[in-house]
Amino acid sequence: MLKQLSVLIENKKGSLAEVTSMLKDKDINIRAIAAFDTPDYGILRLIVDVPERAKDALEECGYGVVLTDVIAVELEDEKGALNGILTVLEEEDLQIEYIYSFVIRNHASPLMILKVNDLDQAISILGDNKIKVANRNDIHK
Repeated sequence: MLKQLSVLIENKKGSLAEVTSMLKDKDINIRAIAAFDTPDYGILRLIVDVPERAKDALEECGYGVVLTDVIAVELEDEKGALNGILTVLEEEDLQIEYIYSFVIRNHASPLMILKVNDLDQAISILGDNKIKVANRNDIHK
């Protein structure tokens, strides 16, 4: 499992850059990012190289931050690959709360970040179906 940061940010010009600038200044590397908006605020989801340090730094700057366990699943570069992963989880009655893709992988297969209602069961089911779930070391190669 990976640790994901969920950061509550104002939905205004420059708010994303404020967060990424602050992380850059703290020498924290962003590996994946997704933003989900509402009219006034948004939730920025981040996978970084040092999640606990990033959480502390963001909280020191006044941001509301939550660390959440998520899984990263390798996605084969072929038609229907994502559908295969989603179908396996759906058939086992697991609910995907959200999904987004990974930004940088140094020529490795793309990753999909999944928040599932039962992460341990999802990891087991995906492994049984020969779908690779990445670990923290795979992310920071």
